[in-house]
Order: sequence, then C-alpha cells, then structure tokens
Amino acid sequence: MSSPYSDLGRPPLSAASLARALVRPGELWTEVRVVSSTGSTNTDVAAAAADGAAEGLVLLAEQQVAGKGRLGRTWISPPRAGLHVSVLLRPGRTDPDGHRPVPPARYGWLTLLAAVALRDAVHRLAEVSAAVKWPNDLLVGPAGEPATGKCAGILAEMVPDPDGAGPAVVLGIGLNVTLRADELPRADATSLALAGGTCADRDPLLRALLRGLADWYGRYRGAGGDPVGSGLAAAYRRVSGTLGSEVRVELPDGGTLVGRAIDVDDDGRLVVTPADGRPVPLAAGDVTHVRPAC
Repeated sequence: MSSPYSDLGRPPLSAASLARALVRPGELWTEVRVVSSTGSTNTDVAAAAADGAAEGLVLLAEQQVAGKGRLGRTWISPPRAGLHVSVLLRPGRTDPDGHRPVPPARYGWLTLLAAVALRDAVHRLAEVSAAVKWPNDLLVGPAGEPATGKCAGILAEMVPDPDGAGPAVVLGIGLNVTLRADELPRADATSLALAGGTCADRDPLLRALLRGLADWYGRYRGAGGDPVGSGLAAAYRRVSGTLGSEVRVELPDGGTLVGRAIDVDDDGRLVVTPADGRPVPLAAGDVTHVRPAC
C-alpha cells in the first residue's frame, strides 16, 4: 500500500471536472484553469486581469515555485501537496445582477471573506479545529484541541481595471493539505494531514472553498460591500482566533503595540485597545506581525 504522502496519494486536479461542477450560467465562476507549475498564481491572474479577463477566472497550480505571501514572503510547496489557487474579482464594476460597485474602502473585507469561506470548508470537510488569525492566516489543530498551526495563507492584490472602473482584486489562497513535517516551510506550520484531518482530498476541498467564496461574495456584493448587512462581520467574529485575545502588534517602523484585539471595524481593520484605553484601528498594510502578547 502506498504512503498517503507519496505521489500516488497526491492525485492531480482535473480542470474539466472542476469546470463541470463550478462553472454555471449566471454564477460567479466563469473559467477554471489548472497548470502543472508556475511562479505565482496571483501574478498570473493579475496579468490576466490587466488584459481584461472576466470576473470569475480561477487559476490553480499543482506547484508554485515563487508563491507570494504578505510583505514579500514566499509560499512554496511540493507538487500536488496543497491547494494553490487565485481568483479574479471585479467588485468595482456593476455586476450582472445589477449590484452597484463596492467602494474601495470596503475591499479590505475581501481577505476576511476568503478566510471565512476557507475556514468553514476546512472545518466541515476535514473535521479539524480551525480558526482565522487576522488578517490572512488559517490556523488548524486536531479536533478538540486549540488551532495553533499555520495551515493556509491568503493574499489579496489590487489591479487597475483596464476599463477605468474600480480596481480588480486577485485573491490568492495557499492551503497545506498533505505536506509531511519535513516538507513544511516553517516551524509553526502544519497541514491538514498532520492535524489529523479526515479529508485530505484536494478536489472536494477546493469545490467547497470556491462554493463558499461565491456564496459570501454574492452576499457582499448584494449589500454593497457592507460587512454588517451581508452577515460577513458576524461570520468573521464567529471564526476569529484573534478577537478577544491579548496581542502584540509589530509595526513596520520597529515599534510595537500591546493590547486586546476587540473587534474588526467596517473597513476590515483590526481594532486593538492598549493599556491607555484608546482603541487603535490597524489595516493589514500597517502591521508586520500580530502575535499573542505572551
């Protein structure tokens, strides 16, 4: 019997099968592409967006050799051991259902929207403990135990719209699925297999993720990007592993801010209350790291 971590236990994804399941008239996903290897799916989709690609493009790479993370970090994984997917969204245009463009100030919620969809898909299918670390990480652990290992990251990038509308957004997601311990990129990372996940099949995980993304994006567009009216703010608070905890925020200038993470505001910024009691809103671009205060 082959090891679950062998190449035989890491079957390829089928673009045709995924397209049959996910591409439907009038729905969000319009095209599914699968490539064997690329530098960064975000870079590739950003280029497609600049060339006028339609909203709903999905690009998956069986392997990324220069995947992007926040602040110039990289995300590299063995072939077929994880999900490396980027999608193209155009919230700055009126959509086919007549929903008006979303104000760019609300674009910050798209990373959190993806985090909610990813967390729920992983928790439901793999049956692991899962929580979202603001702004863009998914933490997991064995069922019934704290979610402490980084299993996924999300990166949102804005691309100018060639037709002059609000910027397009490329959402990239990297999820460790069957990586073993010696394949992990960092000491605090893990994978669904290592966390005891009951599902390590990338196909159903991807389908659940993309369906969840489409559902939440539809609600977000229908509410004009309003996180409260769409229900997204409440959903994020439900799955957050950051809110309510004491955190140490490392800032780009080398300074730090220590306090309690009390909420996420209407623009998706983390609100931290330090010892002096004055809440401080922090956008993702304003911080280098958010860590437990202890």
